[in-house]
Amino acid sequence: MSSRARAPDLTLGKTASVAEIPETRYAESGGASIAFQVFGSGSTDLLVFHGGPLSIDDMDDEPALARFHRRLSSFSRVIRFDRRGVGLSDPLAPSDPPTMEQFVQDTIAVMDAAGSETAGCFFHGPGSDAILLATTHPDRVVRLVLMNASPRVLWAPDYPIGLPESIVTDLLETMAGPNAIDQGVYDLALLNPSLAGDTAFRSWWVPAVRRGASPAVAAAITRVAFTADVRPLLPLVRIPTLVLHRSQCLALGPEHGRYLAEHIPGSEYRELPGADFLYWVGETGLMLEEIEEFLTGALQGAEPNRVLATVLFTDIVESTAHASALGDRAWRDRLDLHDAMVRRQLQRFQGTEIKTIGDGFLARFDGPARAIQCACAIRDGAAQLGIRVRAGLHTGEVELLGADVGGMTVNIGARVAALAGSGEVLVSRTVADLVIGSGIQLTESGEHELKGVPGMWKLLVVVDEADP
Repeated sequence: MSSRARAPDLTLGKTASVAEIPETRYAESGGASIAFQVFGSGSTDLLVFHGGPLSIDDMDDEPALARFHRRLSSFSRVIRFDRRGVGLSDPLAPSDPPTMEQFVQDTIAVMDAAGSETAGCFFHGPGSDAILLATTHPDRVVRLVLMNASPRVLWAPDYPIGLPESIVTDLLETMAGPNAIDQGVYDLALLNPSLAGDTAFRSWWVPAVRRGASPAVAAAITRVAFTADVRPLLPLVRIPTLVLHRSQCLALGPEHGRYLAEHIPGSEYRELPGADFLYWVGETGLMLEEIEEFLTGALQGAEPNRVLATVLFTDIVESTAHASALGDRAWRDRLDLHDAMVRRQLQRFQGTEIKTIGDGFLARFDGPARAIQCACAIRDGAAQLGIRVRAGLHTGEVELLGADVGGMTVNIGARVAALAGSGEVLVSRTVADLVIGSGIQLTESGEHELKGVPGMWKLLVVVDEADP
C-alpha cells in the first residue's frame, strides 16, 4: 500500500476535509517579500502564526495539520504565512534575524495584502509575537488565542519556571550546526510523545523542517523568540484572550500558560489533556471547539444522529497463542505498542476511534479510500511488531450514540471482519464500488453469508501492488 500514490479522497455526505492547496501570494514589507495563503470563507479572519522553520508550502502534505487548518477554515477565513527567512518568504542572513518589531510589520503587511482589516490571532509556542501585535495594533486584532505559549523562555529570579540559560545556549548552538536534526534538536519524543515512533510523520517532518530554513537561520530566528520577554506587555492586552495549554506538555509546561492567563486582564484559561507540543498533534477536537466558540460565539450545529460512514474493524489473529508464547507481561507490552500504532494511523488517515473490542479496534471514517489505506497501514504496522491482524470494512448509514455508533452497518462491518483471513483487509461490495478509480486494487473473495444479515454478500480483498 505504501508504494501506491495517494488515492483521491471519496468523502461521503460531507465537504472534503482537505481541499486543494491554496494559492501562494506575496506581501511587500520593508523591501522583503512575505509569502502567505488565504482559504476559507468564514465571517472572521484568523491569522495563524508559526514560530518554527515550517513553511506553508509543506503544511498540506501532513494529513493531521491539513485537517486542522481546514477545520479552522470551516468557521473563519484563515491567513497563514511564512516569516522572513522561512520557506517561500525572502531569505535572510543568520547574522541579521528579524526583530519582533519587524515581524509585527510583516504581519500587518500580510493583513493588508490579504484585504483583512481586523483579524483574530492563533499563536503557538514561545515568544508571543502576537502579544506585541495585539498591544501595538489593537485596532487590527480583535481576539487572541495562545496555544502552548509563553511570555518568556529563559529562567529569571522572577520567572523561575523558565529554562536555564545554559540549556538554551546549548540548544541554539546545536540548532545552528549542520546536523541539528540528527542531534535531536527537533526530538519528537520530547516535542510530541504520541509521535515518537511514527515513521510516517517523521518522513514528512524531517525534510519539511530542513526545507523550512537552514540550520543557522532557524537558530537565529529561534534565538529571537527564546530571548524575548513580553511580560511587561501582558497587562496592556485589552482584547479578549483565550489561553490554551496541554496539561502534560514536556517542551513547555502548563505553568507558562497559567502565567499568561494570570497576567492578561480578563483572559480565559483552558487546560487541555495531552503532552504534545505541536498544536495539531494528538487530541484536537476539544481545542478546536474552544477556538471556534471563542472566535464566533457559537459552535456549529450538533452532528446529526445518523450519518453515512465507513466502519473499520480490526482484530489480532491468534492473540491467545501469542500471549501464551510471550507471557502475560511481555504480551501486554506488545499490545500497548499495537494500540499506540493503531491510534497513530487513525490520526494519520483522519479516522475516529470508537472503541476497543477485545484485541482490536472499531473506527469510523467519512471517506472509504482513507479507511482502506488506514487498514493496510495498521496491518503493515502490526507485522513490524510480529503480530498479524485482519480487518473488515463496510460503508452505510450509522447511528451516532454519543461516542459510540450502532445500526446494521456496524453489524455488517463486524461480520465482514470475522471472515477476513490472517493479514487480510476484506471489504464489502459497497466499499469496493465507492473506491472505483482510486487506484486501490481489489480481488473478489466470492459470495458469503453474514450471520444475522439477510442475503448473500459479495466481498473483496485489498491487493497490494507487490502481491502476485
